[in-house]
Amino acid sequence: MRVGVPRELKPLEGRVGLIPAACAELVRQGHEVFVEQSAGVKSGYADQQFETVGVTMLDSAAAVYERAEMVVKVKEPIDADLEHLRERHLLFCYLHLAALPELTSRLCDIGLTAVAFETVEDDKGRLPLLAPMSDIAGRLSIQVGTHLLHQPQGGKGILLGGIPAAKRGKVVILGGGVAGGNAAIVAAGLGAEVTVFDMDREKLFAARQLGANVTGIYPHTEDVAEAVRTADIVVGAVLITGERAPHVVTAEMVRAMQAGSVIVDISVDQGGCVETTRPTTYDDPTYRWEDVIHFTVTNMPGAVPRTASQALSAAIAPYAARLAKGDWRDDERLVKGINVADGKIVHPALFK
Repeated sequence: MRVGVPRELKPLEGRVGLIPAACAELVRQGHEVFVEQSAGVKSGYADQQFETVGVTMLDSAAAVYERAEMVVKVKEPIDADLEHLRERHLLFCYLHLAALPELTSRLCDIGLTAVAFETVEDDKGRLPLLAPMSDIAGRLSIQVGTHLLHQPQGGKGILLGGIPAAKRGKVVILGGGVAGGNAAIVAAGLGAEVTVFDMDREKLFAARQLGANVTGIYPHTEDVAEAVRTADIVVGAVLITGERAPHVVTAEMVRAMQAGSVIVDISVDQGGCVETTRPTTYDDPTYRWEDVIHFTVTNMPGAVPRTASQALSAAIAPYAARLAKGDWRDDERLVKGINVADGKIVHPALFK
């Protein structure tokens, strides 16, 4: 199969769909791989490193899409990508279509087949292609939130973990899965008072195991409202596979927060679990609503493209190879990842 990897076009997005080592595996299996020039530079991979493993470098996105049968991207296609996509293409990338009805419609109009990283499931119902970016986003949420609490950034001016004679900061995490769990690890390590909300008792137990400064509780509305009211950082990490995220934090809850507090909504890709969330980019990553700072960038891991590209390639390479073989519809894991097939919506979450 001819596999194409175009350069990512979202603002300040530095990741690349496949790093040279992953491309080398496809080449060894007899596939042709085409990568747009400079696609890997921000991730630390020069064009020559791709050429060394047998990749053909092309000077434009148009040339990559023209040659490719399967297109491997990181983020969902934007207008400039959609211009090049055709009915014959198999698209493999993050899509998050539940929050993007216009993109869903355009993919259907093109008539292609699209397999979304975030809905591929393994035999245990886990999301192996979403997990590595959730790892990163969870950790980044606390790094970013801690910085935004600094007074020069407009925050309330506290050190998250506190020091002797000064109070610890409070972090509330909505969702104890991969992203929320990683946020809890970092927040707990910094010494904050951490509260993790989840409906799964095992996740609450795992949260408590992080230390005496971590509490895991069920998300009763009144308990969420009280915790959010006094929080310094609120992290939204709610996920329902393929579906739009439910609003767990209402606008009224945000209005009750102290000025200079911070919300980092990781679930913004799926619409956000905070009612006041709206998508932003790294060009202009934050905004204030009722004097509460919101960080809601839709490609958070793009800030650390070298780490993210390595982790993502390690996860998706075996699946990309399976897709390239041509008989992938026998693989239930990938079948669950199909969002659009031949121009028709097929994933059940997109009908809700």
